[in-house]
Amino acid sequence: MRIALFSDIHANLPALEAFFKSVEDQKPDAIYCLGDLVGYNIWPNEVVNEIRRRGIPTIAGNYDQGIGLMSDECGCAYKTDTEKDMGKISISYTNSLVKLEERRYLRTLPAHIRVEFRLSEGKKLNLVLVHGSPRKINEYLFEDRDEKSLLRIMEGADADIMCFGHTHKPYHRILPTEPGDQPHYRHAINIGSVGKPKDGDPRGCYVILTINPDSSIASKATVQVEFVRFEYDVEKAAKAVEDSPLPNEYADMLRKGY
Repeated sequence: MRIALFSDIHANLPALEAFFKSVEDQKPDAIYCLGDLVGYNIWPNEVVNEIRRRGIPTIAGNYDQGIGLMSDECGCAYKTDTEKDMGKISISYTNSLVKLEERRYLRTLPAHIRVEFRLSEGKKLNLVLVHGSPRKINEYLFEDRDEKSLLRIMEGADADIMCFGHTHKPYHRILPTEPGDQPHYRHAINIGSVGKPKDGDPRGCYVILTINPDSSIASKATVQVEFVRFEYDVEKAAKAVEDSPLPNEYADMLRKGY
């Protein structure tokens, strides 16, 4: 089974449209969205409705949660006063744009999606989809997270494969259990961002996860993860920011991928 996973569109309609064209070529068996549909650009309603129209199972991101509740907080961990000031403009502007029906949809999105696979010889494989982490919608799981800490989080969620977004920085880590136990490999996968990459590459990013009847927790090579990068009209998205009340720095972030 080939599963497409995408996240963190952040109201970037040109990126979402390019993603749909790219993922159609992949012909996945299933597709899931890991949240943060809105914020930082001018098309929150359009993005919400494109995903709704396709009936894509979607979980709430921290920004979706904030806008769904019409809050002035997005749960973003801004580090500087400048970032906080820009963030206030973004959430205020997004709240002014989002319509009643789209806000209602955001408010009802689930926090997690769990998919249990029953494979050959009765083997079981648990896939857990979250936005930040299973513990908290806005927890950042960066690639340099201590291995024991990441394992505890996955064990607590009973996740053999955990896919998440929120940091906008893609990676795949394979985590073995402690020595002495039966072989058990867990996969932590950050799927990157479709509409606001932060890894120095302005192209959108999503994941194709492949699970087959031979996939097993006892073998680290039987779960395949492919990061797909795609081009989109970055300049159109950046110009839309500059022509709006949003801070121009968000346009620069799109152009440079930070």
